[in-house]
Amino acid sequence: MKILVIAWKDTLVRFSDRTELLFFLILPLIFTVLLSGMGAGGNDDAGTPLLVVDQDQSTLSAKLVAGLQEIDAVEVYPLTGEQAENEFADQDAPAWLTIPDGFEADLLAGEPVVLDFRKLPNNASADAVQRVVSAEIGKVTQAIDAARVSVLEAERSQPFASDAERQAYFEASLDAVQEILASVPQRVEIKYPEVVDENLYDSKAQASSGQLITWVFIPLLGASGVFAFERQQKTLPRLMTTPVAKSTYLLGVITGQLGAGIVQMILLIGFGALVMGVNYGQSPAGLAVLMLAFGLASVAFGTMLGTFVKTEKQAGNISIMMGMVMSLLGGCWWPLELFPGAVRTAVMALPTTWAMQGFTILTMRGGGFIDVLPIAGVLVGFACLLFVIGIWRFRYE
Repeated sequence: MKILVIAWKDTLVRFSDRTELLFFLILPLIFTVLLSGMGAGGNDDAGTPLLVVDQDQSTLSAKLVAGLQEIDAVEVYPLTGEQAENEFADQDAPAWLTIPDGFEADLLAGEPVVLDFRKLPNNASADAVQRVVSAEIGKVTQAIDAARVSVLEAERSQPFASDAERQAYFEASLDAVQEILASVPQRVEIKYPEVVDENLYDSKAQASSGQLITWVFIPLLGASGVFAFERQQKTLPRLMTTPVAKSTYLLGVITGQLGAGIVQMILLIGFGALVMGVNYGQSPAGLAVLMLAFGLASVAFGTMLGTFVKTEKQAGNISIMMGMVMSLLGGCWWPLELFPGAVRTAVMALPTTWAMQGFTILTMRGGGFIDVLPIAGVLVGFACLLFVIGIWRFRYE
């Protein structure tokens, strides 16, 4: 009962200031939504926008536009010249293609044709669209070349009676070649084994798990502020004169902080699962073990930090700074794969790195209880080491 009373007292003191809710729930939800991209508009399945101005309005230009529209990687927007200029100036699309007047006539006459293709600088999507457009133009010119060869071969066998008959034969050959090219079967088919993609990335799961770790870790590091406050206000020495053992006091503070952290994790996991659709429910046992292990490691870190700080303000500043830096380096804000190899190796000394790996295994890799058990063991090891240091160095005055 003494442990529970101390835990409840610390909880009341902690939430007596309403700004505590800012770190407990409001900021975690805001950053989770922002980093997950939930507020971004647009369709993730749509291709890269391509503005197309068809000044020729001919059969071949229409077939070129139709061919581009059939490509999933490109979303074609037929516009007038003025509309395309405004859209491109506002950077609403990374690429703009203009098919000039006389496009068909010059192609059929064997004259060179210059298309006006514009793209945003240093834009990988625009570069990809340029390759798609070049490939589609290549199909058109390939069909025309094949139709010309067909006409020449037909003339060798029997000359055409008139230019009109020759032109009609060319057009029929061109249609036949285009139909053949459109129906060419795919010669190579790639089959992938039915295994979980180890490189699978889910921005919503990354944001939800990473922000959970960040904003739970910071307040639990703030347990150091509880100890500093008690010493600063001289309430801790007075408490020690009562029939309360030192171990009871420490367990009470740790229990209160850990309990608040568990509640915070449950709320953030609920938001991630219900609102963002993150798969937290695949292994409830694994999730529970990981949450408890991470909470213990975090509050142990706060206990140890409490032996070094002198004031509550100092504890708060250090907790925020260390929490942010360790979460960033632990891969909670961006995937750890983006960091250099030396950094990835060094940050294995941080509990946030292991916690993020555990949540990644559960939410993105399809892992379960057995998969996260070694990670939970490492986090419990962190907790034991930090608790030993914290209790050994703890000052009651």
